[in-house]
Amino acid sequence: MKQMTLAAAKRFEVHGRATRKAAFLARMEALVPWAEFCGLIEPHYAKAGNGRPPIGVERMLRMYFVANWFNLADEACEDALYDVPAFRDFCQVDLGRERVPDATTLLKFRHLLEDKKIGAALFAKVGELLLANGMKLSGGTIVDATLIAAPPSTKNQEGERDPEMHQSKKGNQWYFGMKVHVGVDSKSGLIHSASVTSGNVHDSKELPNLLHGEETRLYGDSAYRGKDLREQLKDIAPQAKDFTNRRGRQNRPLNAADKETNRRKSSVRAKVEHPFLTLKRIWGFAKARYRGLAKNANRAFAMLALINLNKWGMPLTGEVRPA
Repeated sequence: MKQMTLAAAKRFEVHGRATRKAAFLARMEALVPWAEFCGLIEPHYAKAGNGRPPIGVERMLRMYFVANWFNLADEACEDALYDVPAFRDFCQVDLGRERVPDATTLLKFRHLLEDKKIGAALFAKVGELLLANGMKLSGGTIVDATLIAAPPSTKNQEGERDPEMHQSKKGNQWYFGMKVHVGVDSKSGLIHSASVTSGNVHDSKELPNLLHGEETRLYGDSAYRGKDLREQLKDIAPQAKDFTNRRGRQNRPLNAADKETNRRKSSVRAKVEHPFLTLKRIWGFAKARYRGLAKNANRAFAMLALINLNKWGMPLTGEVRPA
């Protein structure tokens, strides 16, 4: 058993209750497959040598997850670990023995994950573990995309906006940033495919990257409807039937039957909005924090992996169940 100093001991606290932060962190502590995640990072991580030994991979990964879950910058995350005991407990930091890893250390760790595309690797690993632990993909896939805004200001050293982000029009409003595209299982609501593009890429262009090929039904909004897309769907998923929403035209509006059909399709399609709710509203990734598509894509993939774990709701093991 690990010894605790007086700074970490809690038996002196008389009053208290479990906060929502602490409850959420305890849930994710149980759900995240730490050994598998650390195994993806360790081959690229610094090894102990003649200098100061590196901070453990798992501790840095925990700190990185806290920064993403609570939408904290590197320095804000360091400050938060000093301020919030629940964060220190989750990151296994005992202030009686050691300092909190500083913002520069977290920044270098984040750059390592970005350079080695660890975010996409985490997403793929979670998919493998879900399949190994009994997840079965149904015949239905729901596809959709959401906009992540980027700072449009040109008041920076280069005097220009991020060249990897672009404008996109939604309704009568223009947005500047990037898009996160997902393919969600229509039964479980779990994300089985994802991609990240600049904001000016049309939603339908990413359709081939969002299907697993065994679909019997495809759900989506009217952006995924068209003759070319139906031909493309036949090549990717030959058994899939098109259940995308119909779009009314100015000279041919939808009748009552078409509107009712769209309503029934939308009741299924609503499941694709749940990951976006968690990603943007609960975990705060509504605006790109970093400059460049690759850095933000790494964060998006890592968060989508964690959304799947939270949705699954049971600890994952690396053992494959017998058929």
